Amino acid sequence: MGDFRDLKAWQHARTLVVLTKSAIARLPETERYALADQWRRATYSVALNIAEGASRRGVKDFRRHLDIARASLHEVEAILDLVQAQGYIRPEDLAPVQAIRDECARTVYGLLRTLPDGPKQPGR
Repeated sequence: MGDFRDLKAWQHARTLVVLTKSAIARLPETERYALADQWRRATYSVALNIAEGASRRGVKDFRRHLDIARASLHEVEAILDLVQAQGYIRPEDLAPVQAIRDECARTVYGLLRTLPDGPKQPGR
């Protein structure tokens, strides 16, 4: 599939990881373990699944890894919503994280749309 570093989706995911680290530092001490760990793992999952999928030989494996990255992006979105709803981080401080998450999601969705579908399952 080529070098994963050339993919816009990977570049956005990498930025998401970096911005998330700064945002996690703003969480209250009580949330620095459970919520912070989940948030960190979700963003790592996005980046690492894009990289791993791009290094696979077949489209089917690449698509599967992009689907996992897409699901992790939804998890990050839910975490951002929970963080904001509880007032842990000011909305203006979360805005850059939300913006790059949204851009990453758009590029992952776009990449998925460019890949041919695998064989259809009977009855679907």
